[in-house]
Amino acid sequence: MIQRFIELGEGYSDLYELLEIGKNNQHRVMRLLAMHSTFDEKPVTSLAIVLKPTDPGDFQPIYMCREGIPNPNVTPNKRYELFRNLSSELEMPIVQLDVKSSRYFADPDLFHQYLIGILRLNHLIPPMK
Repeated sequence: MIQRFIELGEGYSDLYELLEIGKNNQHRVMRLLAMHSTFDEKPVTSLAIVLKPTDPGDFQPIYMCREGIPNPNVTPNKRYELFRNLSSELEMPIVQLDVKSSRYFADPDLFHQYLIGILRLNHLIPPMK
């Protein structure tokens, strides 16, 4: 199985694309994620939607808006509220995780591998086949 992050942006206007992906793929949505991190004392959140793997092909996309949304546990905001509305619409909880900031990694691919490891260890995505 191939599990890959697909970054849409940092959560400004691209957040609306993330929401549309969730609404238009309701039958494939597996998880809604809010991954909280801090860098330079600034609490931020990455929002992600994990889709079920394709059949055939075993490709599992994880669409993400990376670290552009203020952490809603510190600063309530409208963008996170829109994601919470999607959660209600899909009747699916948002899984919240604390992770390292992507800025600690030299390359975005290393950050993605780190996140995939965390998601697998927490049984939020299937193990590698």
